[in-house]
Amino acid sequence: MSAAAPGAPGAPDATDAVEAGLASLRARLAPVAPALRWIGALLGAFIIFSILLAMKGADPVATYQGMFASTFQRQRSLEEIVVQMTPLILGALAVAVPARAGLTNVGGEGQIIIGAVAACGAFLLLGDDAAPGLLLVAMLLAAAVAGALWAGIAAAMRLVTGVNEAISTLLLNFVALDVLLFLIYQPWRENPVGQPTTRELADPAKLSVLSGTRINIGIIVALVAVVVVAYLLNRTRWGFRISVAGGNAEAARRAGLKVWVLVLSALMIGGALAGLAGMIQFAGVEYKLRPGFGAQLGYTAFLACWLARHRPAFIVVAAFVFASLSVAGDSLQLDSGLPAASVNVLTALILVAVLGFTATRKKASA
Repeated sequence: MSAAAPGAPGAPDATDAVEAGLASLRARLAPVAPALRWIGALLGAFIIFSILLAMKGADPVATYQGMFASTFQRQRSLEEIVVQMTPLILGALAVAVPARAGLTNVGGEGQIIIGAVAACGAFLLLGDDAAPGLLLVAMLLAAAVAGALWAGIAAAMRLVTGVNEAISTLLLNFVALDVLLFLIYQPWRENPVGQPTTRELADPAKLSVLSGTRINIGIIVALVAVVVVAYLLNRTRWGFRISVAGGNAEAARRAGLKVWVLVLSALMIGGALAGLAGMIQFAGVEYKLRPGFGAQLGYTAFLACWLARHRPAFIVVAAFVFASLSVAGDSLQLDSGLPAASVNVLTALILVAVLGFTATRKKASA
């Protein structure tokens, strides 16, 4: 017997049944599709990194086991993860707030440095004899104000001269670094011999640590900031207005919104958060300014914010991932004998995989 022609009775029914089954399967997988895309992207990143490890003569399974054990099964490593993720959370929030207004803040690095400089300046001005509580409050306020004003420079350049804030904030990073280097090489230098640094922060002015750990109370400040920022962005008129301005600035102007105020406030609030990150790094981790202060915190925080899709709650997870990878890098270098830059390769693979293959794709219009 000859096969049924495409138009014969029965053929369309079979095709419709297959299509209906596929549609039903897609509907069932829809709730977990984002999670499946994340898992697939991460697996792809680790598979590629495993190939690179094998090419370097390392056993991928043993390497991953060593990374996991040294990172998550040692109390000191877990404490270090929390310490490192604290400024990353605040630095990422400094990117997320302007992003809601359609702005790109690449200046977290400079704003963190300026915040630390302001905190150090407040300490040097008040001196060791000031009350510890007064010192901490002064350093917090100085760091937040300095970071806000530094970001405000970029906002003013955008509003007055039309300079793109991504360019101006990026260039201001280098200016902030020059300010730091000038201060530690000249007026604030503690010792004319050796590495240029400022005087170490007095013990009473250092951030308190949680009992029996190295974790400073900055993590509490960071988590509170996440809650506050999420509330401001999602539950207030200001958050709604900057979302409107970010979506369509011209429509926002025609609706009577003061776009310039929203642009200025979004960037300055972001700068203030980055300034707080600098203060916490200064008063809770490093205790003095030096040439390598911050170690690329602002750029890492920028990537963490993009990994979290600018959502405050997910920023905590992204900061944890980056901090964990940083701590895991020690295992790659010491236990597996791999170059220190290996962890940067893994980080880049994860970023490319997640950002490239987990984005929600819009259906093309018919």
